[in-house]
Amino acid sequence: MPRVSAAFFVTGGLLLLGGMILGEYMGAHENFTLSPLHAHINLLGWVTLALYGTFYTLTKDTYSPRLAWINFVLSSVGVLAMIPVLALLLTQPDGPAKYGPLAGAAGGIALLGLLVFLVSAFRELVRRRT
Repeated sequence: MPRVSAAFFVTGGLLLLGGMILGEYMGAHENFTLSPLHAHINLLGWVTLALYGTFYTLTKDTYSPRLAWINFVLSSVGVLAMIPVLALLLTQPDGPAKYGPLAGAAGGIALLGLLVFLVSAFRELVRRRT
C-alpha cells in the first residue's frame, strides 16, 4: 500500500472515530443540533478519504505521487477546517451569518481536493495500457 493511501486511511479512521464519538454524545444527550456536522465528519472525513486511499492503492503502479499528496493535503485540510467552523455555525445564534463564509471556504478547499482527485482519475482513465 502506498504511504499516501495509508495517510488517507489513518486520517479518515481518526475522523470516523471522532464522528462516532460525536454521534454517541448526541444520542446520550438527545440533542441532535450537530447532526449535519456528524454527517460531514463521517461522509467527507471517513468515506471520501477512504475512497481516495483505495483509489491510490488500486493504481499504485501508475498514479502520480505528487497529485496524490496534493489531494491528501487539500482534502484533509478542508475537512479538518470544516469541523470547528460548522460546529460554530450550528451552535451560535449568529452562526450562519458569521461563520457561513468560513464554512464555504473550508468546503472550497475540500472541493479543490476533489478536483485534484478527478485529475488523478482522469489520468488513469486515459493512460496508455500495455
